[in-house]
Amino acid sequence: MTTNFLFIVHSFCCFFMTGLIWLIQLVHYPSFNYISKNEFNLFHAFHSQVITFVVGPIMLVELGTSLFLVLNQKLSLISCLNFLGLVLIWIATAFLSVPTHNKLGTAVNAESIAFLISTNWIRTVLWTMRSGLLIYSLTVSLKDNEIHF
Repeated sequence: MTTNFLFIVHSFCCFFMTGLIWLIQLVHYPSFNYISKNEFNLFHAFHSQVITFVVGPIMLVELGTSLFLVLNQKLSLISCLNFLGLVLIWIATAFLSVPTHNKLGTAVNAESIAFLISTNWIRTVLWTMRSGLLIYSLTVSLKDNEIHF
């Protein structure tokens, strides 16, 4: 029962983040190009504070449940691929997104915005692929009345 519940929580977190990352990728980050230089620092500070409050807890729950699932599902291919995708998301966040946001927090420039948008595709694709894996697992699980992860 615990594994099933954590799988559902994990799936919810991944689906939430997948939808959010697509919104950020297609709407929010490109909108950075339309904020005046006079207003950008205030806008970016607001973005950084609020987005961390929104995604931080979800990403931590997603990481914790993924780790639990990979360790408790006998290292199945799907759970390992899901966990690997999540690790790559965290790496891209730590080494690409966060440093670029830090740079934008001190000075706005078109190159940093373009870099943020282009490198965010890594996270967008990875969250989308992971959602596909989880949808597959849920489909198989519903067919068999048992979580296969």
